[in-house]
Amino acid sequence: MSTPTPPPAGTITMYSTTWCGYCRRLKTLLDREGIGYTEINIEHDEASATFVEQANGGNQTVPTVLFPDGSVITNPMLDQVKDQLTGAA
Repeated sequence: MSTPTPPPAGTITMYSTTWCGYCRRLKTLLDREGIGYTEINIEHDEASATFVEQANGGNQTVPTVLFPDGSVITNPMLDQVKDQLTGAA
């Protein structure tokens, strides 16, 4: 799998779509917790859509989150994001 450049330490890259309710929920929680993120809409970025497909067995499942250590979690709970960012995962 060709992984994009991981985000800076303490932040995430979230691959999403405009219509995804799970994406909106995760963004709200990240904002509330003060966790920095870069959002990439896979409907407007073909390379990112391909990355999401590769990470999810051929499916464009969002939100797919890329962490600074290069790991990926699909549709994570807030606690999973926090644990992964702090190394507690």
